[in-house]
Amino acid sequence: MAANPNLYIYTLLGVLVIVPAYPYGMVFLFGCLALYLNFMYGRETNDIYYTALLPVKKRDTVKAKCLLMVLAQMTQLLISLPFAVLRVHILPGGNPAGIEANVAYYGFGLIIYTIFNVVFLPQFFKTAYGIDKAFLLAIIPASIVVIIMEVLVHFPLFAWLDSVAPDALLRQLPILAVGVVVYGLGMLFAYRIAAERFEKVDL
Repeated sequence: MAANPNLYIYTLLGVLVIVPAYPYGMVFLFGCLALYLNFMYGRETNDIYYTALLPVKKRDTVKAKCLLMVLAQMTQLLISLPFAVLRVHILPGGNPAGIEANVAYYGFGLIIYTIFNVVFLPQFFKTAYGIDKAFLLAIIPASIVVIIMEVLVHFPLFAWLDSVAPDALLRQLPILAVGVVVYGLGMLFAYRIAAERFEKVDL
């Protein structure tokens, strides 16, 4: 599987959670953009066509792309974690630009990734070539959820979503749990639909 250098650069942008007064939802959108650029790189280098010539099933080609997406997204989250913890100690007082990098943030992030993946992968593997349309269809709903996440915490009723206090973190755990389940099921769904569509594509 082709991997553009931009994939590594954008994956490292998980460190942005330590930047003061920054909309941390952008980290997830950068993660989506990294995958778009990587798939574009794969298209220009005929990565899918080359892989199809190998003695592997078409489903395995889709599976490899899915695993690459999961690896990139989970790596971005793992890279961000120590900086999110460090931020609490060196930049107390919350994030005036939007949601704090807390438990709820990571739960929402997994949901944002899921929305992107579930739309992008099946749409791309309709032809294994039309990447721009697939990206636009996927990034719009993902961006809407990012905006909702960032705006929601400014309402007093949802102030607990923007906190790193122990009691607030406990309230946020269900969001993280939902994010984990949704991400896992979403990737399986995206893989199955994308694989079925790719098997019908005549390269």
